[in-house]
Amino acid sequence: MKTKVLAALAATMAVGATCAFAANPFVDVPSDSWAYKSVVELADAGIIQGVDGQYFQGNRNITRYEAAEMVAKAMAHMDKASVEQRALINKLADEYADELNNLGVRVSALENRVGNVKLTGDARIRYIHQSEGDRVKDTAKQPTFEDTGRVNDATKNDDSWSYRVRVRANAQVNDRTKVTYGISTNSISFADNSTASDSDNNNIYTDLANVDYNFGGNNWDLLVGRYEYDMGNGHGYGFLYGDTFDGAQLQYHNDKFAATAGYGKFKEGSMATDTDGVKTGYGELDGFFGGGRAAGSAVGVYYNDYTVAGGSDRTGSFDFDDSWGAYASVNFGKWNALANYEKYNNTNSSKDDPEVWVGRLSYGAANFATPKSWDAWVEYLNADNGFADGKGNFIGSTYGWREGSLLNNVKSWGAGIDYTFAKNAQFQIMQSFATSAKDGNADPGEETRAQFVFVF
Repeated sequence: MKTKVLAALAATMAVGATCAFAANPFVDVPSDSWAYKSVVELADAGIIQGVDGQYFQGNRNITRYEAAEMVAKAMAHMDKASVEQRALINKLADEYADELNNLGVRVSALENRVGNVKLTGDARIRYIHQSEGDRVKDTAKQPTFEDTGRVNDATKNDDSWSYRVRVRANAQVNDRTKVTYGISTNSISFADNSTASDSDNNNIYTDLANVDYNFGGNNWDLLVGRYEYDMGNGHGYGFLYGDTFDGAQLQYHNDKFAATAGYGKFKEGSMATDTDGVKTGYGELDGFFGGGRAAGSAVGVYYNDYTVAGGSDRTGSFDFDDSWGAYASVNFGKWNALANYEKYNNTNSSKDDPEVWVGRLSYGAANFATPKSWDAWVEYLNADNGFADGKGNFIGSTYGWREGSLLNNVKSWGAGIDYTFAKNAQFQIMQSFATSAKDGNADPGEETRAQFVFVF
């Protein structure tokens, strides 16, 4: 381990010219040693100090924390390194990210270096089963099997395995500007992806293509292009979202407060059926406490004003003029409690304005970088009728797990566990229970979901 880290760090250092006259500080490194030049260079640069100031102890395996200390000091020399050398430092910083964070070194500082291009992504293998459910709850209404919208060909006995792959390229143009490009597949069934229709529906598409510019002391952030949009900015439940959203967003933020405003159009992705052609102007205010914007508790309110192409024809089945919501997410120890409320205003005054209530309690944190870390959660959802496209498919979140029939006109509980069984590899399982329809029609079937997620 010591040889690997030493060789990598030595390759990154651009201090050779000054080291020709540096003295060897270690009595146990002879001048004819293969490592002599590298050891002297690293010692002269202040990256290694040895043991007791006299001994290098080259045959001793170093600890991960000692390696992290060496990497942290190499990071201070990034301005002298070439693009290739920066890539080596970046790789070492990723390897020792947890130790660097514990040492108080922000690995994210690397991302602000010019010339740093990083390729990331994830792969998901997923299993979903939704039981058939009840056909009729209130016999006086006598809905047909198809009219219930709760049990249909897409959900009845839907035992299916599928996969999705996403790849992202992140390029740091300068200290303030970052460019991101991403491609993704839709969820592709293992059983049916060979058919022509599946081939058309599951083509690889561009889901991210944006420029992120920080200014004003890094308190202002301008995001332009194609990005993911969800209500609550990742702190709320995120009931309304866009997998692929073309727009522009301006945000002011600090550790205590954030104000966000944006405008754009929902594009390709799982929302396209309901919101193709829908544009929205949105705004959000968030407050943070007990740990700051990244890890603390948060409260927020948000508003959306929708515009639908086609005038009175209303593209798709999106029948809302505007909506607003509020959330509170509170941490206490390893526990988190989340409450979220949303209301949607229908374009038709004869229809009720649907509301959504969500409560969620979670414990722990499953971190992809930390093997054996885990979390568990339980949630309650109460969603009015009015979000459906005729088959019960509400505009649900990619960050959520429920199918459409469990998001519209329903009261439902859910529970789940996330477990990181190896670094960058996680197993997730979710289960709905005690689900019932709110209008007296057929109850939807319960959903079981299990998935493996791998990040790189």
